[in-house]
Amino acid sequence: MARSNGLVVRFLIRWVVSTIAVAVTAWLLPGIHALGATLNDQLAALILTGLVLGLLNAILRPVIIFLTLPATLITFGLFLIVINAVMISLTAWLLPAYFSVDNFWWALLGALLISIVSTILHAILKG
Repeated sequence: MARSNGLVVRFLIRWVVSTIAVAVTAWLLPGIHALGATLNDQLAALILTGLVLGLLNAILRPVIIFLTLPATLITFGLFLIVINAVMISLTAWLLPAYFSVDNFWWALLGALLISIVSTILHAILKG
């Protein structure tokens, strides 16, 4: 029972970190948008976006990383940024009423920023 509680807590922490990272990215980058008429609508959009992005990263991203392993090795891991940008674009495609990305270049820049913010938040939470 304690193991399942730990998994739930880790999932919730990752969800919150992902949501905060997406919020910071949407706030800083003009090409990434949390859609909503009011602040509450935008907050709900960010929470849903964080959840969907987290689920895609947990389920689909490992498969894509495996399938693109040669490209990742040749680029010394830089192709992982492209994979992250695809996950952000896919999230925007799945949630057109809540989250949008203007083009792939914004998704690529967003992937970098989300990675940086997530790394900082995880380091703070571990420390």
